[in-house]
Amino acid sequence: MLQKILGDSSADRRSFFLVFGLIFNVFTWFFFLTSVITEIIDNYEMTGAPVIWGALYLSIVTFSIIGAVVSKQVNRIKFLKHWILFGAIASLLPAMINDFTVTNLAVVSVILGASFGLGMPSCLAFFTEATRVDNRGRVAAITFLLASLVGPLLTVTFDYLSFSIIFIICAVWRGSGLLVHGIKSNKQEDSPEIPETSFVSILRSRPFLLYFGAWTMFCLVDAMETQIVTNALGVRLYETMEIIEPIFASVFILVAGFMCDWIGRKKIVLSGFVSLGAAYAIIAFLNGLGDVIWYPYFVVDGAAWGIFYITFVFILWGDLSQHAHKEKYYALGSVPFFLSYIIPYFVNLPSADLTTAFSVAAFFLFLAVLPLISAPETLPEKKMELRRLRSFAEEAQKTKEKYERKLK
Repeated sequence: MLQKILGDSSADRRSFFLVFGLIFNVFTWFFFLTSVITEIIDNYEMTGAPVIWGALYLSIVTFSIIGAVVSKQVNRIKFLKHWILFGAIASLLPAMINDFTVTNLAVVSVILGASFGLGMPSCLAFFTEATRVDNRGRVAAITFLLASLVGPLLTVTFDYLSFSIIFIICAVWRGSGLLVHGIKSNKQEDSPEIPETSFVSILRSRPFLLYFGAWTMFCLVDAMETQIVTNALGVRLYETMEIIEPIFASVFILVAGFMCDWIGRKKIVLSGFVSLGAAYAIIAFLNGLGDVIWYPYFVVDGAAWGIFYITFVFILWGDLSQHAHKEKYYALGSVPFFLSYIIPYFVNLPSADLTTAFSVAAFFLFLAVLPLISAPETLPEKKMELRRLRSFAEEAQKTKEKYERKLK
């Protein structure tokens, strides 16, 4: 199975286990950690949640930029090892707190955000260099899907353990990421020599701007619509949404990852925007039909997030930075994603009916499609054509064998 996914190269298999171990460790840690912070806020009935989440995500964005700059000056493997160790130590600090307040939890969030953001661009850049452009989607899908499933499953410990013990578990889990470096890769440990890349030059790059503009538009629209949807749904529908959307997001992480390697990234991203814009339009014009109209929206919204998670978080920035400093591409590309989590806390939209709100959202999503039409496909045409020919040859061989069996 692994050979079909990665190809015939044993070097690819070694790189897969190295990259999988690193990303799986860090992202399960992050998913679990955000769940712990949510549990603390609820348990202590804190009213300062915006401050806490703002501290976490702003810290991630800030230290991602810092990490992208610093990583150019050091050996990547050593940098990643120190990053993992920093994350383990940072996870231990909250275990020393006996009584959480908004202030100390905000400080903890800054430190934990720094311990995630500092090495995140290097981690994803390492992923890009350890995979081929024609299998990057599949490897990313499998890795991210497993991490996103395992992290939330660990929350069952909340009912049995104290917060101090939970943070110690976080520290041990994050520290265990050092073990993956026992797997040797044929890839050179140092980053390859690449020309100096500035953030300004990246922002002037037309392909980057086209994808980044659409990604930013989606994150802003989704952040604004989150407030409206949350207020419009009752308790029962909101709980249903929290079940349906993660399920379909998980399914489409896998589907989109494989399809990105089959038909290209651009078509997959376009399909996500168009389907989500259509779902918003349906809500806008048919919201009078009652609760039933929300279920297709939950499905499409979850599917769109699955598509965008895998393409915009893992794949596209690596594709666009083949001959440039990858860490800076990933650092800039992650900014809209993390900021979208804190916008609902600090931006209060004026009251508006669903028809108006979703009509405006649908308009902006369809508007975001326009730059994508002009955006280049980042999966080389030769790779797609070779995959089609290989698939055709395999089908022809199966047909031949079936025909020969009938003759016998």
